[in-house]
Amino acid sequence: MDVEVITTAWNDIVETANRHNDPGNFTTFVAYEYTGTGPNREMLHRNVIFRDSNAPDLPFSRLDSDNPADLWDWMDNNRSIGIESLAIPHNSNYSEGLMFDLVDYNGNPLDSAYADQRMRNEPLVEITQVKGTSETHPALSPNDEWANFGVLYTRIGTDVLIQPEGAYVRDALLNGIRLQEEQDFNPFKYGISGSSDTHNGTAVGSEDDFYGVSGLLDSNGQRRGSVPLDTPDPDGSLYFDRYARFGASGMTGVWAEENTREAIYDAFRRKETFGTSGPRLKVRFFAGHDLPEIDDSELVAKAYEGGVTMGGDLIAESDGVPSFIAWAAKDPNSAPLQRLQIIKGWVEGGEMYEQVYDIACSDRIVVDPTTNRCDDNGATVNLENCSISSNLGASELRVKWTDPNYDPTRNAFYYVRALENPSCRWSTWDAMRAGVDPRPDVPATIQERLWSSPIWIIPERN
Repeated sequence: MDVEVITTAWNDIVETANRHNDPGNFTTFVAYEYTGTGPNREMLHRNVIFRDSNAPDLPFSRLDSDNPADLWDWMDNNRSIGIESLAIPHNSNYSEGLMFDLVDYNGNPLDSAYADQRMRNEPLVEITQVKGTSETHPALSPNDEWANFGVLYTRIGTDVLIQPEGAYVRDALLNGIRLQEEQDFNPFKYGISGSSDTHNGTAVGSEDDFYGVSGLLDSNGQRRGSVPLDTPDPDGSLYFDRYARFGASGMTGVWAEENTREAIYDAFRRKETFGTSGPRLKVRFFAGHDLPEIDDSELVAKAYEGGVTMGGDLIAESDGVPSFIAWAAKDPNSAPLQRLQIIKGWVEGGEMYEQVYDIACSDRIVVDPTTNRCDDNGATVNLENCSISSNLGASELRVKWTDPNYDPTRNAFYYVRALENPSCRWSTWDAMRAGVDPRPDVPATIQERLWSSPIWIIPERN
């Protein structure tokens, strides 16, 4: 390990971030990626972000330790001398169940000290990126019709199936409240973020302007597997088939008082964040026992006053049922919204349960109270030119909702998911521009979406 090279590179990163930080206009953070892995190279990567310009002399890397707890110890030590940071675990879908395992890195049972340290150092988790979406998996959520979004089923470069348990965010949230119920600690009480994780040094592109993941390696449709090669490739060095499975995700939204490092970082800390699959969608989410009506002209201010927002805890009242306010707005440059959903997770009798509720529909469609679903609004995509239905969908969806199966004695969480109308996937855009048919083994269309951070219901006994 050449410490001089590492020090020079790190100093360049810190100097560049500080030089380009322009409070109120363009906020940058001193940050880096910790690339720890499990014993068989399972992904345990974290993005480490510092609150301000006060950064350590060197970053903590896998050269120091692959054990995330050692990273947290380093972060705690830095915090004691005034260097504040947080870590965001990402690409958990490639962790083979280790990211949210029910034992620590060394195989020891989890305890409250572990949970406290983990949550102190990593309050957020990445739910989507180019190498797959980590919300949930069809094997974990068989009753969620939208679970198979951005799911990668095999490890990179192999045909080995990925282990879903312990690798997906919803499963982690459920295990977290189960541990809270049984042992009075929760190591997986995460807010939500999204990011690109490309190796291009750029933010995510849109589906119609996707420029790949790894620079020149997948810089055009042929190299990223969406368009057939026009030259021989006997050794497979040009055609990276796996790239066709990747997505054009994702992005993080933050509700902060101002566009500065400190305000945005503090919003990270309180988990007032959400993730999207790429579009600049927006969402508000509140819960409380005294929330305003949905058409109130001071809706947001009164909701903050009378409830809690995404990332917060709501203490249950034995004689009261809370209401939830969910409000999503479309990206002006993306497809209209089709439906607004709440995903609920709870524990009962030691078992974990989840349910997806459609709570608002576009096009004056009413939620069926028996199925808790909106009928499909009929929006379509023309695969010849990627045009979408121009007269269907909503620019915003908002609703005040009450859980028909609420139980104040149960630990539970709720988060919002909003879905756009269908639109062309990036691989279909590539194929259309090349004058070839889309690949039949990848989806031709997708429904872009957002996910809010959860709100947790805490029974009075807790």
